[in-house]
Amino acid sequence: MKRGIIYIILSGLSFLIVNFIVKLFGMGNEQTLFPDLQKIPAHELVLARSIVSFSISYYIIKRKKLPLFGVNKKWLFVRGISGMIALTIFFETIHQLPIAIASTIQYLAPIFTLIFALALLGERILKIQWLFVIIAFIGVIFIGLNTLILESNPVKLNYFWLIFGIVSAAFSGLAYTAIIKLKATDEPINIVSYFPMIPIPIMSVWCMFDFVLPNGIEWILLLTIGIFTQIAQILLTRALHEESASLITPFQYLGSIYAMIMGYFIFDERLNFLIIIGVFLILIGVIANTFLKASKFKKKSI
Repeated sequence: MKRGIIYIILSGLSFLIVNFIVKLFGMGNEQTLFPDLQKIPAHELVLARSIVSFSISYYIIKRKKLPLFGVNKKWLFVRGISGMIALTIFFETIHQLPIAIASTIQYLAPIFTLIFALALLGERILKIQWLFVIIAFIGVIFIGLNTLILESNPVKLNYFWLIFGIVSAAFSGLAYTAIIKLKATDEPINIVSYFPMIPIPIMSVWCMFDFVLPNGIEWILLLTIGIFTQIAQILLTRALHEESASLITPFQYLGSIYAMIMGYFIFDERLNFLIIIGVFLILIGVIANTFLKASKFKKKSI
């Protein structure tokens, strides 16, 4: 298996841990793992995550004697601002929607990445790939637009946050496109550092008007969010540096499956048969895209 694919899978698993903790904070003491947990707003989680992530990034940048603000500042800023918007909205959708639905809608991002990479970077995509992108997209729709079925109380989706989840995915796609653009000019750690660098001042101002003081285990959970976000971002950036977007981004759809498994076993989210069909369609799109792209590279190398 190609290293870029391994990186993107490990990145997805790291993001899963982050999403799990964000979901716990959104539920507060309504969940059973940490009965005394407070509800902490999404923007405060973004700030905590950014402080930890930037601290790690700053240490690495200084150790490697790299320029703090990178080389291609225009695209680094695009990466930072689009990532901030995407993350803030996404954290809020995790609070407002079941984790399987919120995570699945976020995994529309690879679709937007392919579109942005084609429109802004001129990346070539095989015509047949579009068919399987559409199949995967239909799978996401099957999952995202159907209510999770609980044994005693069906969950009613908040379609306002469902739409905002799609907006978050679009900004994530733009952020990933910026990473692809930056791979020729900037080190991965510089690209990662812009993700937390921009939110810190903005979210700090926001927290002046809406802030919950963490206590006890909450500090450890916030630290964990920052650490695993950093790991996930570095792996994601390395993945996009290793391979083309059209090869590795379909593997991000696996995050939908991770979230559904977590939702079933931890949050007791019972999935209906339409969502299972959606998972199957996503797998078809992911696997087919991978084989098609790998086949294309193989022919070029012969």
